[in-house]
Amino acid sequence: MPYLELSGTRLYYETAGEPSAPALLLIHAGIANLRMWDPQVEALAGAHYVIRFDTRGYGLTESKDVLFSNRDDAIALLDELGVSRATLIGCSRGGSIALDTALEFPDRVAGLVTIGSGPSGHPEVELTDREEDLFSALDAVEESGDWERLLRLEAELWDFGPLRDADDLDPAFVLRAYELNLANLARTHEAPVPIPLDPPAYDRVGSISVPTLVIVGSHDIGPAIVQYQYLLAAIPDAAGIRYPDAAHIPSVEHPERVERDLLHWLDLHNL
Repeated sequence: MPYLELSGTRLYYETAGEPSAPALLLIHAGIANLRMWDPQVEALAGAHYVIRFDTRGYGLTESKDVLFSNRDDAIALLDELGVSRATLIGCSRGGSIALDTALEFPDRVAGLVTIGSGPSGHPEVELTDREEDLFSALDAVEESGDWERLLRLEAELWDFGPLRDADDLDPAFVLRAYELNLANLARTHEAPVPIPLDPPAYDRVGSISVPTLVIVGSHDIGPAIVQYQYLLAAIPDAAGIRYPDAAHIPSVEHPERVERDLLHWLDLHNL
């Protein structure tokens, strides 16, 4: 299995497609790992060099408890593979990492896609009573140290959305949502410390000049909807897609639809 040895980590990654093709760097959500992109990789690799990795604290990547930069990790992986520029596609925290990377390393980014993401430094958005209750429940379980229960509750809150139950959803999606987050159970003892972008992205995204696609699911939590609207308004010429029947990870809940939309957008912008 391929690993990139960096300071304080063995970064697990996978590639697909021809290295000479336009590159895509896929960055997973904080409730998943690189396997969340499995449904899209084959189609994307038809005309692209697809790169994906487990960020520190997730999946098969092994980390020591050191300071590190998610942006530097992403660029180090591109360097290792000889890629000068890539389109970054990130979900949730992966999209936030993509935004930060595009601002710190603009010459390395050809295009940008965020899914259920917000920019670092976005002002706090008030939660609904229901969302407050759900996050309080997560905090209580985290304090108890029941990590498996915590990972399951995280999947329910984010993947299902605060107003949907598992019984309302495709059983195969429900099972996959649990699997993707429970795969991180082995990493819960690790505590690498990410160095935040300084200054943060919130007041800077207006300087992003590459083609940008912003995606959200209508069943996501309120702050994600607000952040979607902000990015769409703040990034010049950004395009937006809102899936009415998805929450935080539409690429897992509706993989074929997201695959089609990504391929169309990439082709439209010659990426």
